[in-house]
Amino acid sequence: MEQVLRSTDNVPERTVEIIVHIAEDLQEQQRGNLVAALGNNDGIVAAEFCPLRYHLMLVRYDRDMYSSQDVLAKVKSHRVDARLIGPV
Repeated sequence: MEQVLRSTDNVPERTVEIIVHIAEDLQEQQRGNLVAALGNNDGIVAAEFCPLRYHLMLVRYDRDMYSSQDVLAKVKSHRVDARLIGPV
C-alpha cells in the first residue's frame, strides 16, 4: 500500500512542510488510514510516512488555513501519540 496522500509537485508557495513523530508502531493499514484521513482536510496538501522510518510523518499544509499546532491536533485526533518535531 502506498502511503502518500498526493504529490507535492506544483504546490502553492504558501505551503509549509513539518515532521510529526508518531510514538506508536502503526501497522501498514493504520498508516494508510491516517494518511487518508488527513487527506479529507482541504488545507493539507500532502502527507506521507518516511520510508524505513515509519514513526516519522511529513505533512505539507497551507499555512493560510492551518498552523503547525492545528495539523498536530488533527493527527492526535486519530488517537495516536504524536509530537511536532518541526519544519523541514
